[in-house]
Amino acid sequence: MHNVIKSIGLAIGIVLLGSTSFAAEVSVAVAANFTAPMQKIAQTFEQDTGHKAVLAFGSTGNFYAQIKNGAPFQILLAADDETPARIEKEGLGVTNSRFTYATGKLVLWSKKTGLVDDKGDILRGGTFERLAIANPKLAPYGAAAMETMSKLGVLQSLQPKFVQGENISQTYQFIATENAQLGFVALSQVFADGRLKEGSAWIVPANLHQAIQQDAVLLNNGKDNPAAAALLTYLRTDKVKALIRSFGYDL
Repeated sequence: MHNVIKSIGLAIGIVLLGSTSFAAEVSVAVAANFTAPMQKIAQTFEQDTGHKAVLAFGSTGNFYAQIKNGAPFQILLAADDETPARIEKEGLGVTNSRFTYATGKLVLWSKKTGLVDDKGDILRGGTFERLAIANPKLAPYGAAAMETMSKLGVLQSLQPKFVQGENISQTYQFIATENAQLGFVALSQVFADGRLKEGSAWIVPANLHQAIQQDAVLLNNGKDNPAAAALLTYLRTDKVKALIRSFGYDL
């Protein structure tokens, strides 16, 4: 009996050793709006596969410039679908590796309870001093905010109140620290477990801006990395899709 237990233990040890020896790392550039869900996904990815995802967060526009200049990222999770398509067209990404991992939602948010009404009428009233938005040239959520205000006919009147963040994370910080009374951020930044975490918000109707379709692409640096292939497969599992939806994204 002792020999049987010893043999089983040895077999388990060999399996674990083999698993560890095949574990790899993948470097991932992640759009700032996807920070919270991706941190959770990276944890479960490592637990479930043994591979490790090393994450960098920032604006999609800045990541594009860095990839063009040789940054060693292996996967890009963009905040739009245009940048991954451009990367593939320019030969920086693997052909046919693109797919949509989430569809984002824009929200007008204030840390103060009761400030933002459920129709966004506060934008027309203009009874506030500062409105935070992400740089529309670098961040798709910033571009969506500009498009929304243009369609509402308030863009010109509100421009003097703008406080511009380099990316959506910095924009969120402006509002969270109350340097701006309100602003446009990603729903995923203020939403968790199916509800608003704090403050007041208006979820911008989808017909007021172009769809924020967020695509992933395998970059050339990652084409031979098993951890990169495993992560792209993992992002499409039902388990991960449920996690992504819990942060307010559509799929």
